[in-house]
Amino acid sequence: QLVESGGGSVQVGGSLRLSCAASGYTSSSFCMGWFRQVPGKEREGVAVIDSDGVTSYADSVKGRFTISGDSAKNVVYLQMSMLKPEDTAMYYCATPRPRALGGASYDVFGCGVGYWGQGTQVTVS
Repeated sequence: QLVESGGGSVQVGGSLRLSCAASGYTSSSFCMGWFRQVPGKEREGVAVIDSDGVTSYADSVKGRFTISGDSAKNVVYLQMSMLKPEDTAMYYCATPRPRALGGASYDVFGCGVGYWGQGTQVTVS
């Protein structure tokens, strides 16, 4: 189970911190990521972090967003700064899913994910 929180409405240039708590299954090659989606558009990978703390970001958010987390606690954060209207989207936290249960259905910068939460809405205006 993945539960995201921290979304909301913010003015251009503002900041938000998204949180995600994961419970249940975690793979040995642990990674957690965020992707976002706007209705009518394709999903967009935002950031990912692996169990070694290695991170990757979409070019559109580099320098503005920071992903961090604690793999032992299965918690990941997305600090978003200098927000722009084009960052408006539903943000989802995602983790891998065992192959026996369907495996990955989406890739976030090398993290094949198959589980995600209900999402948290971010609106920048």
